[in-house]
Amino acid sequence: MPLTQLVLLALIQGITEFLPVSSSGHLILLPGLTGMADQGLAIDVAVHVGTLFAVVLFFWADVKEALAGTGRLLRGRVDTPGAFLALCLALATVPVVLAGLALKLSGLDEALRSVAVIGWAMLVFGIVLWWFDTRSPAARPAERWTLRHAAIMGLWQAVALIPGTSRSGITITGGRALGYDRHGAAKLAMLMSIPTILASGVLLGLDLVGEADGAALRDGAIAAALAFLAALAALTLMMRLLRSVSFTPYVIYRVVLGVALLVYAYT
Repeated sequence: MPLTQLVLLALIQGITEFLPVSSSGHLILLPGLTGMADQGLAIDVAVHVGTLFAVVLFFWADVKEALAGTGRLLRGRVDTPGAFLALCLALATVPVVLAGLALKLSGLDEALRSVAVIGWAMLVFGIVLWWFDTRSPAARPAERWTLRHAAIMGLWQAVALIPGTSRSGITITGGRALGYDRHGAAKLAMLMSIPTILASGVLLGLDLVGEADGAALRDGAIAAALAFLAALAALTLMMRLLRSVSFTPYVIYRVVLGVALLVYAYT
């Protein structure tokens, strides 16, 4: 694959994975609007691995606590904050895994990969994010996460299987609807992304068993490294800005892009 395309794909995935603007929608649009060849599963897996490492590094203190708690959870004990966090993350991941498997087995996942679907999702869910972000209370920190709220945010996250919705955007929307402050909603959305990206990577990786060659591994390593750097930078910037800036700039971008895509799709 040309280095230019690898760089573009990695930067798009890295920058948009954790911003509420839909990484999958942008990745689908790149070959669809530019005429570039589809990047294929190997690169999809690679850039997902890169962004996974970025969010794990950024939230390492929470990840370490959840990992320590997972052992206690597997022994049937939810007696530490880490075990409770691990339980919440597991519960929040169930809906998107089940919905993802259903879409893949039914073949509907391919039917949703259209410019019109992405345009409508960008527009509609951007407005939904703006609505809850400007009208919901912002008094609940991430540390007050509950099992009920984890389940509800997990259902919101499953909606992100529609390309253009944005996994981070829809889970942040769910968090804001439940009254979490902007930083808290974003933090929970990012932590929820870890098992979700891992599950997605495993699912995609199963389709690649025995197919990867030397060139594919080289391209994948480059894409993963670039996606890691881009994701870490985007995540750091967004989490800092959220202490003083709302989600409105992202909503404006989504609405403008959504309208442009709909004009393109229907003309």
